Amino acid sequence: QVQLVESGGGLVQTGGSLRLSCAASGRTDNIGNMGWFRQTPRKAREFVASLNWSGGSTNYVSFAKGRFTISRDNAKNTVYLQMNSLKPEDTALYRCAATSRGLETYEQWGQGTQVTVSS
Repeated sequence: QVQLVESGGGLVQTGGSLRLSCAASGRTDNIGNMGWFRQTPRKAREFVASLNWSGGSTNYVSFAKGRFTISRDNAKNTVYLQMNSLKPEDTALYRCAATSRGLETYEQWGQGTQVTVSS
């Protein structure tokens, strides 16, 4: 199993930036993809971005393209989500998740880090 711990959330003004981190431990050699998701009490959980752990290819949802960047530091077993030009509608609990190699389902989840964007 993989354990995931997020950090980096906080309160920021509209137009500001934050960088979220997700540190992985445990069976990191078996990670397939790492993804960022977000959720609020009023909306279902939604996908934000993902990164293939071995190849580095990335994928973004439309609202994240051009504003958010997912990256990794393999030496630190950490995935980042750089978020720029933040908007109030980006306010959410951001959670990272991992799939096992060869599988599509995100089975390992972190507790999340809260991002609040003030208008």
